[in-house]
Amino acid sequence: MPNQKTLKNSVEISGKGLHSGVEVQMALKPAEVDSGIFFVRTDLAEKNKICATPPNVTSTLRATTLEENGVKVFTVEHLMSALSACGIDNCAVEMNAEEPPVLEGNSIGFFKMIKTAGIVEQSAARKEIRLEKVYRADSDDGKKFIIALPYEGFRISFTSINPHPLIGIQFEDFEITEEIYEKEIAPARTIAYEKEVEALHAMGLGRGGNLENVIVYNDDGWLNKLKYSDELVRHKILDVIGDLRLVGFLKCHIIAAASSHALNSQLAKKIYQDFS
Repeated sequence: MPNQKTLKNSVEISGKGLHSGVEVQMALKPAEVDSGIFFVRTDLAEKNKICATPPNVTSTLRATTLEENGVKVFTVEHLMSALSACGIDNCAVEMNAEEPPVLEGNSIGFFKMIKTAGIVEQSAARKEIRLEKVYRADSDDGKKFIIALPYEGFRISFTSINPHPLIGIQFEDFEITEEIYEKEIAPARTIAYEKEVEALHAMGLGRGGNLENVIVYNDDGWLNKLKYSDELVRHKILDVIGDLRLVGFLKCHIIAAASSHALNSQLAKKIYQDFS
């Protein structure tokens, strides 16, 4: 079993949050053995630490929100995804606002930050989670699901189902390694339907989004150039990796159909209950 890892040095970045549109400064810092991934709100004087664990997920509306002692951070899934792919067990994430910077609307910027900081092995063994049974979460209508099967590795098979004829059904299947993640998954951006943008803004969402960090489509086509023909399903896989990193490092095969942050979180909580 491999040893735990943390960052070698601290690294900082700034930008606007995807949903809040608020400018934020964020620093990734080394952390002690067994401390896990945790967020620190530097704009608050006390009770400002939020541990990145499934019980702290309080909302999954268009993003994953973590909350502890009444203090929250949201849209953490892209950063958590990059930390997972780079094998980071312990990291302090300091932010002076509620939401990490959107950067390019994917996780490649966070991936590069971690690589710039460097990675060091620590003295304790990693607590990998090997499943001994099948875990499953289903939507109320039974049309969406996510399943975790015992597997020696970390593999994700995802089917995205979108009624818009431009997108339709997309499928990808990846054995998740650092190399595959960097090349095939991390660059995939989040997505929006142009007709939904005004409604999102009215809900206080998507205010930091633009054509540089979100792939947008309407009834005529794409408003910006895609990085992959199936960029949507790749981003869905990126999100699954981030949402499940809240549990820890899983050895499993994930099979999902149209899964969402809500279903990802339900699955994470079910696994966490058995292994915490």
